Amino acid sequence: MSQLSRGIVRELHDEPHLEGRRITVQFIKTQVEDRGLDPRTVADRHDLDVADVYRALTYYHDHPDEMRSVEREREAAVEGHDHLTTDPDDVRG
Repeated sequence: MSQLSRGIVRELHDEPHLEGRRITVQFIKTQVEDRGLDPRTVADRHDLDVADVYRALTYYHDHPDEMRSVEREREAAVEGHDHLTTDPDDVRG
């Protein structure tokens, strides 16, 4: 577990992430709230201070419009590249 507290920035991604890391606010929210992992588990798995996990969750909930926009952009990117992926039925031909 890291003892360095990180801020939330938009330096490496087009979405909020932990300063100095490539771990996005959305990723942390998904791990804790959607998958049900304990914040300490997420912190331990990614060498973070548990305060960083809570900071990301707080940011997510304090900026709902921004986070909805990030989610829409991500969905649009997936849809825009959907034609480039294959599923098992396409491979089996």
